[in-house]
Amino acid sequence: MVKRSSGFFNKFKINESTMSTLLGAAVVILVGFLIFNYFRQTSKKSEITPEAAQEKSEITFEEEGDQVVPVNLPVTHKVSSGEDLWKIAEKYYGSGYNWVDIAQQNKLINPDVIFIDQELNIPKVAVRKPLLEADQTKAVTDKIEGNTYKVKEGDNLWTISVRAYADGYKWPEIAKANNLANPDLLLIDQELKLPR
Repeated sequence: MVKRSSGFFNKFKINESTMSTLLGAAVVILVGFLIFNYFRQTSKKSEITPEAAQEKSEITFEEEGDQVVPVNLPVTHKVSSGEDLWKIAEKYYGSGYNWVDIAQQNKLINPDVIFIDQELNIPKVAVRKPLLEADQTKAVTDKIEGNTYKVKEGDNLWTISVRAYADGYKWPEIAKANNLANPDLLLIDQELKLPR
């Protein structure tokens, strides 16, 4: 084998050290090209395609009392790769907090598990916004005193916990006391025990 390879080098009149240098340079150039290409691809900013911009602009909003409701919502949404309920809610409501409404409408047992090409119904509901400091103050002044509470429209465990204990982080205690399989899904008129 040694004679054969040295015969190959002799045929082209290249010694082994020159051939090693050329192969090493080729490997360095190839690796450099791959690294450059990788960083060039990751540094490109995501662009909104004209189709996506048109799709997003089709949804308009109107005010109903003190609430904002999206108009022209599609009846269903087909889940794409990389989507979750938060992203879908942002697309249609401009607020990820409406993921709860989508989960309730579709009776999802585990809202963290959705599948590509799954058809989801998109409900026409008011846009949810996080509680602002003024709203939190209002929630604290609208205290819940008793050991039970009947769920009203727009309630979630966080706001109930703020009103009952003046501490939103106690919501897991309410979930545990009521054996809630999914604490994000509350039904209107559902009676909750409030541990004291």
